[in-house]
Amino acid sequence: MADALGNGYVQLGLKMSVLLILLPATLVLGWVELKIGAHMQARLGPMYPGGFHGWAQTLADGIKFVLKENIIPRNADRSVFALVPYVTMLGAALIFVVIPAGRNLVIEDLEVGVFYVLAASSVGVIGILMAGWSSANKYSLMGALRAAAQLIAYELPLVLAAAAVAMMAGSLSLVDIVEAQKSIEIAGFYIPFLPFQIVGFIIFLTAATAELTRPPFDMPVAEAELITGAFTEYTGIRFAFSLFAAEYISMIGLAAFGATLFLGGYAPPHSALEFIPGIVWLLLKTLTILFLLIWVRWTYPRLREDQLQKFAWKFLIPLSLVNIFATGALKLTPWI
Repeated sequence: MADALGNGYVQLGLKMSVLLILLPATLVLGWVELKIGAHMQARLGPMYPGGFHGWAQTLADGIKFVLKENIIPRNADRSVFALVPYVTMLGAALIFVVIPAGRNLVIEDLEVGVFYVLAASSVGVIGILMAGWSSANKYSLMGALRAAAQLIAYELPLVLAAAAVAMMAGSLSLVDIVEAQKSIEIAGFYIPFLPFQIVGFIIFLTAATAELTRPPFDMPVAEAELITGAFTEYTGIRFAFSLFAAEYISMIGLAAFGATLFLGGYAPPHSALEFIPGIVWLLLKTLTILFLLIWVRWTYPRLREDQLQKFAWKFLIPLSLVNIFATGALKLTPWI
């Protein structure tokens, strides 16, 4: 009874911590992306708001959105239109339910944790479809349909990349996947799945970028063609939550998911570093993947819609299947 009560308090504390951290984290990530993009393009980026390197830029942007008027188009479906920010934010936040920050530091250790994350990450697309249909705007509807087509195309390689890791670990639980990576030890060093799944990691990173509709896969929100896609009619705080906050929370969630699958999650690189809390290692590995996602955005130009679909169906999905077969062969070796 006491143990159950204690576990309940731990889970409640974790849930509250996630909710309290996510929104400030989106502000920090937004500023980091501005500065990384500025350096990659040899410019300054924000410098004045707040003083040191414009650290308050995204905070000022958030206040600007709060002060702006929330407008609902005359012909819009008002109830569906108003629900969109909640749906997109919910789908993004649900990912963190099963991300372990330690052996016993997880809100819910589901036996099907991998599938749960993949399902939760798809909820946001429902919000995009709701936004496109309820706005009564042809550009919004076209952006929503592009997002749905993109999800169908890139969800498959994302699932196959995660399935290859689950095959290696012999489990769909994210805690078991991290522990499986800790079991591969050489001279005290814990070997993550990345060396064995480097192809799967590249597939995961590419598909995750498309899932987030970030450049070069940002066709659903292509400004030059569709203004802002499904969110063209959104203003004020609804626009900030539906597009920016939901995108950055999903970005952090998928980065933490990738760090758990391929980089060992909360596991330290060496047994001598076990005294450092697992959440520190998870954070460092998540930041590494976030940097890669930001790097890709500022490096490659936007694809055309036909190029986006061809890349998924003719290259990424066949490569994912080859990776699955290679993983099966790897599992037959006696040293994995």
